[in-house]
Amino acid sequence: MKIFVGNIAESCTAETLRERFGDFGKVGEVAVVTERETGKPRGFAFVTMPNDIEGRAAVLGMHGREIDGRAVNVNEARERRA
Repeated sequence: MKIFVGNIAESCTAETLRERFGDFGKVGEVAVVTERETGKPRGFAFVTMPNDIEGRAAVLGMHGREIDGRAVNVNEARERRA
Protein backbone atom coordinates (compact mmCIF):
# COMPACT_ATOMS: atom_id res chain seq x y z
CA MET A 1 0.00 0.00 0.00
CA LYS A 2 1.33 3.41 -0.98
CA ILE A 3 0.59 6.14 1.57
CA PHE A 4 0.63 9.90 1.02
CA VAL A 5 1.98 11.98 3.93
CA GLY A 6 1.32 15.70 3.62
CA ASN A 7 2.17 18.81 5.63
CA ILE A 8 5.59 17.50 6.70
CA ALA A 9 8.16 19.91 8.09
CA GLU A 10 11.36 20.69 6.15
CA SER A 11 13.29 18.99 8.94
CA CYS A 12 11.39 15.70 8.53
CA THR A 13 13.58 12.95 7.07
CA ALA A 14 12.86 9.61 5.45
CA GLU A 15 14.35 7.94 8.53
CA THR A 16 11.92 9.80 10.82
CA LEU A 17 8.99 8.65 8.71
CA ARG A 18 10.33 5.09 8.60
CA GLU A 19 10.51 5.02 12.41
CA ARG A 20 7.03 6.49 12.94
CA PHE A 21 5.29 4.29 10.37
CA GLY A 22 7.29 1.30 11.59
CA ASP A 23 5.17 1.38 14.74
CA PHE A 24 2.35 -0.04 12.58
CA GLY A 25 4.28 -2.70 10.65
CA LYS A 26 6.91 -3.29 8.02
CA VAL A 27 7.90 -0.25 5.95
CA GLY A 28 9.21 -0.65 2.42
CA GLU A 29 10.19 2.49 0.55
CA VAL A 30 10.06 6.04 1.95
CA ALA A 31 10.38 8.97 -0.47
CA VAL A 32 10.46 12.59 0.69
CA VAL A 33 9.61 14.63 -2.42
CA THR A 34 11.99 17.51 -3.21
CA GLU A 35 12.11 20.33 -5.76
CA ARG A 36 14.30 19.48 -8.75
CA GLU A 37 16.08 22.83 -8.93
CA THR A 38 16.77 23.50 -5.25
CA GLY A 39 16.58 20.08 -3.62
CA LYS A 40 14.36 21.55 -0.88
CA PRO A 41 11.54 19.35 0.46
CA ARG A 42 8.13 20.09 -1.08
CA GLY A 43 6.21 19.29 2.12
CA PHE A 44 5.04 15.79 1.33
CA ALA A 45 6.27 12.23 1.11
CA PHE A 46 5.22 8.71 0.18
CA VAL A 47 5.57 5.68 2.42
CA THR A 48 5.09 2.16 1.04
CA MET A 49 3.97 -0.64 3.33
CA PRO A 50 3.81 -4.13 1.81
CA ASN A 51 0.93 -5.28 4.05
CA ASP A 52 -2.41 -3.54 3.33
CA ILE A 53 -3.80 -4.20 6.82
CA GLU A 54 -0.75 -2.59 8.44
CA GLY A 55 -0.93 0.22 5.88
CA ARG A 56 -4.55 1.00 6.72
CA ALA A 57 -3.71 0.93 10.44
CA ALA A 58 -0.88 3.39 9.77
CA VAL A 59 -3.19 5.74 7.85
CA LEU A 60 -5.70 5.76 10.72
CA GLY A 61 -3.05 5.97 13.42
CA MET A 62 -0.83 8.62 11.84
CA HIS A 63 -3.41 11.05 10.39
CA GLY A 64 -3.27 14.24 12.45
CA ARG A 65 -0.29 13.08 14.50
CA GLU A 66 2.50 15.57 15.07
CA ILE A 67 5.89 14.95 13.46
CA ASP A 68 8.62 17.57 13.89
CA GLY A 69 6.09 20.11 15.15
CA ARG A 70 3.47 19.70 12.42
CA ALA A 71 0.26 17.69 12.28
CA VAL A 72 0.54 15.50 9.20
CA ASN A 73 -2.19 14.56 6.73
CA VAL A 74 -2.08 10.86 5.92
CA ASN A 75 -4.14 9.12 3.22
CA GLU A 76 -3.89 6.18 0.90
CA ALA A 77 -2.08 7.52 -2.20
CA ARG A 78 -4.14 7.90 -5.36
CA GLU A 79 -2.86 6.79 -8.73
CA ARG A 80 -1.22 9.56 -10.71
CA ARG A 81 -3.24 10.74 -13.69
CA ALA A 82 -1.59 10.84 -17.10
